[in-house]
Amino acid sequence: MFRPFPGGSVVHVPDGFFNAVTSISAGVVAAAGVAVCLRGARRELDDRTAPMAGLVAAFIFAVQMLNFPVAAGTSGHLLGGALAAILVGPYTGVLCMAVVLLVQGVFFADGGLTALGINITIMGIVTVLVGWGVFRLVAGMAKGKVVAAAFLAALISVPASALVFSLLFWIGGTAPIDVGTVAAAMGGVHVLIGIGEALITAATVGAVLAVRPDLVYGARGLTKPLVLRGAEGTTTTAGEQAPVAAPGRLKPFLLGGVGVTLVLAGIVSFFASSSPDGLEAVAENKGFLDQASDHLFGGWALADYGDVGGIPVGVAGIVGVGLVLVIAGALAYAARSRSKISDEIPNKV
Repeated sequence: MFRPFPGGSVVHVPDGFFNAVTSISAGVVAAAGVAVCLRGARRELDDRTAPMAGLVAAFIFAVQMLNFPVAAGTSGHLLGGALAAILVGPYTGVLCMAVVLLVQGVFFADGGLTALGINITIMGIVTVLVGWGVFRLVAGMAKGKVVAAAFLAALISVPASALVFSLLFWIGGTAPIDVGTVAAAMGGVHVLIGIGEALITAATVGAVLAVRPDLVYGARGLTKPLVLRGAEGTTTTAGEQAPVAAPGRLKPFLLGGVGVTLVLAGIVSFFASSSPDGLEAVAENKGFLDQASDHLFGGWALADYGDVGGIPVGVAGIVGVGLVLVIAGALAYAARSRSKISDEIPNKV
């Protein structure tokens, strides 16, 4: 039976929504963006921080499975671009999002193969650029209020992504639309989804700050100088940064993070909302849902997050977490700087 959208929790742009010219053009933009980020990530990654990139990508994959209800029988899910940028940096954040979307499209038939460039562009590049820009602006103006800045960055990144989709569909969609009407519908529902995204992003960033603030890329440079007071009342400034924790101390954090991620994908995913995603709901209401076509790998056992092959969604989620963790981690190690790890990065906000 043909179903244009997956039966699982996550929904991305399927095949058939965009004409060949737009799909190819978006693919070129996405490929160029990933290539630039592969070079830029060298300034964000080293032997100590590369594993964090793998964990962040796997966490985003898991949380994207957890659709939450928003309004009128519609659900939403985390996009994750702002979260990735804040935790591991904007260049590495794009790479994390690209890996997540690639694994979803190829192994889970979530997001069309011809639409992979579209999905990376609007869900990866746009959300990271907008989210990181808003975060830096707000964090700078709010004197280092990292969690509040993360909330606003995530909140704004989601409707921004939805509006870019509307513009692209107006330019190269396979069905005629009133761009104003679709943009209003997409923007409206995704503002609500953005609230959920903002809460998840702020909670996650806050949790990492509480345990390992030195691993939050966006918090670097926002710490207050350490003031040392002498016996005679004199003061000296020791600088804005404190020593990095020994690399071995990273393992408990990584193991704990992987454990939480597996619980989310393997257990909590069973309780995800089954209501239509924001894009699916708008596509149905505006009359272009039927433009979606079958996925080339729609018959694979993991398609629709195990629904096609009769695999429990939790098992499919665990498989996906493993794939993303390995691929994103390997990519981060390949892109990392091989120079000596800096002796000082901030560990206090």
